[in-house]
Amino acid sequence: MLKDRDADLPEQVMWEGRFITAKTRGRWEYVGRARGIRAAAIIALDRDPDGTAHVILVSQYRVPLSRFSLEIPAGLIGDDEGKQGEDALTAAARELEEETGYRAGSLEVLGEFYSSPGMVSECFTLLKATALTRVSEGGGTEGENITVHRVALRDLSRFVAEWRRAGHAVDVRIAMLLTPGYLGED
Repeated sequence: MLKDRDADLPEQVMWEGRFITAKTRGRWEYVGRARGIRAAAIIALDRDPDGTAHVILVSQYRVPLSRFSLEIPAGLIGDDEGKQGEDALTAAARELEEETGYRAGSLEVLGEFYSSPGMVSECFTLLKATALTRVSEGGGTEGENITVHRVALRDLSRFVAEWRRAGHAVDVRIAMLLTPGYLGED
């Protein structure tokens, strides 16, 4: 494989904030997480007593998009003071419960992924949460105003289409859930 002609040029930090850093390398402009912060994203699956599979999704207003966005639960790893060494499993368990009100009996790492590699250097760890127990209403931490959606997997395509028709955004990670057989669920 051939590397890009700018691959070995020095990286320049143009601006650094609390959570993101704007960088350049040759002709490329991109952003990354500041301070080595990473992210965890969770595919949370729940089952009814009859075996019907559901996915737990969240929505919230996203200022960069100027609209509401449908997403899988996710959050930052090691972003809080004193949590710099936090691991993905610990962060995912915390974020799932904060955002959705569900606690996972099992968390499985599915791998590391990149959401927009031409513009963002951020890598996120994707996890699958199962054996869920509802322990609170969720909604996130103060000011996040997260809405929780429990959607039957068999109805997900329709749910996403209705969400789009309403003029809302859909996170790219939802596409994984729309791929037949990706999760091995119905």
